[in-house]
Amino acid sequence: MHPEPSEPPDPHPAPAPAPQVAVVVIGYNDRAHVGDAVRSALAQGPAVAEVIAVDDCSTDGSEALLARLADGEPRLRVVRRTVNSGGCGTPRNTGIDTVTAPYVMFLDSDDVLPPGAVDALLTAAEAARAEVAGGLCVRRELPSGREEPWQAPLYTEHTVLARPALRPRLVHDTLCVNKLYRTDFLRDHGIRFPEGRFLYEDIVFTARVLAAGPRIALVPDRVYVWQVRRSAERLSLSLDRGHVDNWAARVEACALTYDILLGAGQKELARATRAKFLDHEVRMYARELRLRDAHYRRTWWARTQEHLARYDAADWELNPAAPGRLIGRVVLESPEPRDLPRLRELASRPARLLPPYACAADGTPVWSPDLPQVSLAPLLARPVPTLPLSVDAELRPRARASVLRLRLHELYGRVAEADPREVDVEWQARDDDRTRGRTTVALTHSGTDSADTGGTTSTASTADTWSAEVPVDLAGLGSGTWDLRLTLRFADGGQREVTAHALAGAGRLRRRAVPSAVHGVLLVQPYATHSGALAVRVATGPGGVLRVLRDRLRRLLH
Repeated sequence: MHPEPSEPPDPHPAPAPAPQVAVVVIGYNDRAHVGDAVRSALAQGPAVAEVIAVDDCSTDGSEALLARLADGEPRLRVVRRTVNSGGCGTPRNTGIDTVTAPYVMFLDSDDVLPPGAVDALLTAAEAARAEVAGGLCVRRELPSGREEPWQAPLYTEHTVLARPALRPRLVHDTLCVNKLYRTDFLRDHGIRFPEGRFLYEDIVFTARVLAAGPRIALVPDRVYVWQVRRSAERLSLSLDRGHVDNWAARVEACALTYDILLGAGQKELARATRAKFLDHEVRMYARELRLRDAHYRRTWWARTQEHLARYDAADWELNPAAPGRLIGRVVLESPEPRDLPRLRELASRPARLLPPYACAADGTPVWSPDLPQVSLAPLLARPVPTLPLSVDAELRPRARASVLRLRLHELYGRVAEADPREVDVEWQARDDDRTRGRTTVALTHSGTDSADTGGTTSTASTADTWSAEVPVDLAGLGSGTWDLRLTLRFADGGQREVTAHALAGAGRLRRRAVPSAVHGVLLVQPYATHSGALAVRVATGPGGVLRVLRDRLRRLLH
């Protein structure tokens, strides 16, 4: 055999990029991961002039590990802090002070840079003469490996912005790690991270960057992998939301962000940060509020009220029907926590507004009879594909033919006006992108019916509904956790992607063992997610059932 002919060498190869970038890696007691982070930075190639590993006074052997890595790598410098700072800002500032390269970027010890990240950002920054270049970050759930892009709409194409105000959505990407900065830009403007134990230092740092009005280049390339380990003994700061102090720290960071941008004359960006607080922060924490104790709820409610009381009329007028604004209005107008199940569903993505649908005496849609000052009238002007439509779902596992029952609720006449015809149904695996059971069924107009929200509201209402029954092949789903995804289709060709509210009560979410011709037996557990959506866990065969029972016993014992 003769080898395949190879391409002749390029007589004029592109020069290797000059070493211009410093990567600052920070870590504290993360010996298990910091080596991978450092190696991913060094593997970026010759564009990386130096990697500054700042060890925040670790006690787990991280220092020795980094020292061994530095012995064989002249580009790696290890800086050990003698006192632990308690946060991420101080070690990053230490890195900024140490850097000698023209550009700097940041990397956390438990994350990695994907191949080509530095080249993509450096090329964009130099071509655009930009002080800041940003790219796509992906959140990688471990151990499953499932990835989800972060703020993807910002990074769909190569873009150059002469100033941040041209893209107000920039305030939504508060990460500092998926960006490259000119070192002298940071130093000339005195841009630094908050020192010490400041939980959301990157939110404030990003505000300071935007306030300085840099020229910004955006690229669609993956430049950062944010590795999320929810089962870790020590949760990352962004995941550790079980203490109300976490919320107080986030509110403080968001308030400071507004002040920084407003003080710099960036009024549009400042207002955008207030909108982002409602759409992102408030919705994220409202989804989890039912899980917290009474003290947490009261403190959260009071702290949120205090912050929202600073908003002016223009802040509320911007997209007044957005779910976050409706939630904010309820919080602001009610003296104490209320309607938590309904707020949870409205905070979900996509949003769901559960019945009952109340009206004031003049027929204006309102939140409830006892909170009429929260108007829902803006919903009447929104396109149907953006409405917080509510679909109830109940899964009935059976030996022969399991059935999924769906019911779509009217919303102040808007659904009937759009004339729903069909619903696409599919189940998506929680751990990866697999889908099963994709089918389309007709919706039947059920006429006026009493709303059943599974015991989640205090009163009932009557309204038109549309229903469907869908066969479910549970054996075909296989083992794992499956989320229900629906797409409503209307007479004019419009559509709306939704999730379904899991009906509770009357044994609807009870675990069942179901005979299976394929697996012998299935253990099926329909349940409501943190946002109230229907999902199902399936274990197949005797072995799968035993594993579930063993895990259940272990949790009970601990």
